[in-house]
Amino acid sequence: MGILNITPDSFYDGGKCLQVSEAIQKARQMGAEGVDIIDIGAESTRPGAVPISEDEEIKKLVPIIKQIRKEISLPVSVDTYKARVAEKVLDLGVHLINDISGLHFDPRMAEVIAEYKSGVILMHIQGTPRDMQKNPSYQRLIPEIKDYLEEGIKKAQGAGISLDQIIIDPGIGFGKTLVHNLQIIQGLLEFESLDRPILLGPSRKSFIGKVLDLPVEERLEGTLAACVVGIMKGAHMVRVHDVKAAVRACKVADAIFRPQQFEKPLS
Repeated sequence: MGILNITPDSFYDGGKCLQVSEAIQKARQMGAEGVDIIDIGAESTRPGAVPISEDEEIKKLVPIIKQIRKEISLPVSVDTYKARVAEKVLDLGVHLINDISGLHFDPRMAEVIAEYKSGVILMHIQGTPRDMQKNPSYQRLIPEIKDYLEEGIKKAQGAGISLDQIIIDPGIGFGKTLVHNLQIIQGLLEFESLDRPILLGPSRKSFIGKVLDLPVEERLEGTLAACVVGIMKGAHMVRVHDVKAAVRACKVADAIFRPQQFEKPLS
């Protein structure tokens, strides 16, 4: 999953794709580099981010989605937790809603997704983007995240969303300390009990910067290491800024951990 932020203030690529032409060029580039899904976000959810209005989010998304749907045949996801925004973009042919709240912020979100029969990514967050990094704490880290995601799955199914349309994301960096993030990746296999595909989003995040003592611009190798370990631990998808490098790293990791795809059929 390739990240296409059309925001001025995202922590890594804010301001790079504000114009429709810039966003389309980036989407084309990701397609050429082997991306499977393009994930578009119009509101930054970095730590401390201030929310924008539904109208502003829709105004940013609509022209870019219309153009991408015309020019690019890849599945498109939209990163939003607002039901009205989801309704608008699903009407334009978006395939997937990436909800950082796991259906916990907007009570209408599940019914909107069910109505359009789209896919949904349920992510875990503690708090909101504005306050999530103010001393996040857990009694039992992974069980609490699993409980939150399970609640989201039940909400989804209760609204009529098919189980096979649901992906889960433990929410690296969303209300977690450095140690929490490392423990989540180390314990990713524990999420298999939820019986849903697992998305991992470590790309260039602050836990990598803290481990390596490097700024966001120098966190590519750390991102690739996190993606590869994530695949070892059961991740089915990774969400990244750097598509070409991640595709190559993940293909090799996949080949090592799932070598059956290269075995010759029996004669």
